[in-house]
Amino acid sequence: MSLSDILHYLRIGGFTLAFLLLASTVALVVAIERLITLWGVSERSRLLGDTVHKHLLRGDIAAARSATERSNAAVADIFLAGFDRFERTRGSCEGVDSAVERERAQVGLRLRRNLWLLATIGSLTPFVGLFGTVAGIMKSFKDLGLDVAAGGTGGTGAVMTGISEALVATAVGILVAVQAMAFYNYFQARLSRVLVELRLLGEEFVELLRERPLGAPAALAPAAPAAVAEARSPTDT
Repeated sequence: MSLSDILHYLRIGGFTLAFLLLASTVALVVAIERLITLWGVSERSRLLGDTVHKHLLRGDIAAARSATERSNAAVADIFLAGFDRFERTRGSCEGVDSAVERERAQVGLRLRRNLWLLATIGSLTPFVGLFGTVAGIMKSFKDLGLDVAAGGTGGTGAVMTGISEALVATAVGILVAVQAMAFYNYFQARLSRVLVELRLLGEEFVELLRERPLGAPAALAPAAPAAVAEARSPTDT
């Protein structure tokens, strides 16, 4: 198909083809934005998880939190929610798993942002294309009727040309829907895997926080003066 043919179909397609091309552009922009957002999200989360878990195995909670605060991984917000809850409960770990799970749900919502646009475009554009085709066929038969009323032969050549041009709207609508749904299914599959990885990292984080080595500080805050006084031996007085 030459450039002149494409321009011809765009001209006769009117509003319907313009809408379909806009929808295709929106789907492409959303796909590129999600690709950039999800690029390396699993690798960064696993690296941060390994670092935090090593610190927790040594009982160094302060170092684990410091590494989390310096990271831009998706799992960092989940770990920080757990650390915040751990501080508020003064090391009892009560409610840490709930805080981690709530933040994981929030992270999942952020990762799924704008995907509804792909699903909407994929489901609506075939019907928009069909509407354009029906409107084009109606126009073709109207032109045929006017030609006959004006004393014309009423040949089918003009009608067939109009119908073939109208069918372009359906073809474009299907192509745009295929594009959008392909992107949507890809991101759904990828996000399902990412969310499972985040859940596993969060569960391991909670377990290591609860099973920190004996003698490790129970909270990130400095020890109270009374606790320090009790730890001193009688010979120190």
